[in-house]
Amino acid sequence: MAALSERKLKKSAKKFLKARVSELADAQERLYADDRYSLLLIFQARDAAGKDSTIKHVMSGVNPQGCQVHSFKAPSKEELDHNYLWRCWKDLPERGRIGIFNRSYYEEVLVVRVNPAILEGQKLPDEHVDEHIWAERYEDINAFERHMVRNGTVILKFFLHVSKDEQKQRFLDRLNEPEKNWKFSTSDLRVRGNWEIYDTAYQDMLAATSTEHAPWYIIPADHKPVMRALVGHVIVQTLTGLDLQYPTLSDEELARLDAARTQLMNE
Repeated sequence: MAALSERKLKKSAKKFLKARVSELADAQERLYADDRYSLLLIFQARDAAGKDSTIKHVMSGVNPQGCQVHSFKAPSKEELDHNYLWRCWKDLPERGRIGIFNRSYYEEVLVVRVNPAILEGQKLPDEHVDEHIWAERYEDINAFERHMVRNGTVILKFFLHVSKDEQKQRFLDRLNEPEKNWKFSTSDLRVRGNWEIYDTAYQDMLAATSTEHAPWYIIPADHKPVMRALVGHVIVQTLTGLDLQYPTLSDEELARLDAARTQLMNE
C-alpha cells in the first residue's frame, strides 16, 4: 500500500479531526448533562512540540463554559508553602466539566529532577530529600490519580513526542519569522542542551506513572495535523466509552412539562 503524500496526509488528518471535534462537542454536552464524571486532560511535552496548538484545535468545538485550561508555570510563594500537588488539586474540573492542564504536577519529576536548585527552594525536610524522592513522588502521583478516578474524574495524559531535529527546525522558524519571535526564549536552548538528561526523566516518568486507571498516550508530534487528530480520537473514544446519558424525567416531571407546553400554546 502506497504511503500518502504530505499534502494528502495533511488533508486526511484535518478531515478526521473535524469529525472528532463535532463528536467531542456532542460528548461534552452529554458529560455535563450526565453529571457523574469529569474529564482531566494532561499535556506534557518538550518545548515546541505543539501543546498550545493541539489544545486550540482539538477543543475548538467545545462550549467554553464547560472547559477550563490551566497552564502551570514556576510556582508562586503561596504555592511553595503547600505540597507540590496542591496548586493542581485546587484546579481540578468539577463534575460534568473538562479540565485541561498545559503542563502539570509532572513537572515535579521532570524539570525539578533535572534542576536540583529548584528542589532546594521547596524547603522540604532534609530527611525527605534523598535518592528515593523521585520514586516516592511517582507513588504520590499514582495515588493522587487513583483517588481522582475513584471519585469520577477520567484522566487522559498525553506526551507529545517531538524529535530533536524537528524541534530544531521549529526553533529556527521562531527565530526567522518575525511574527513568531515572541515564542522563542534563550532558556529553550538551555533545556535543549540537556536533551539526554530529560530523556531519562521522561522515560522514568512514563514507565512509573502510566497506569490502567490513568494511562499515558505517547503521541508522535513531528506532524502536527496527525498529532491533533490522534489526540481528538483518544478523547472522543474515551468519552463514548462512558455511556453518558441525558437525565430521564419522572412521570411527574413530564406532566409538568406537558402543562407548561399547554400554557404556552394557549397564550
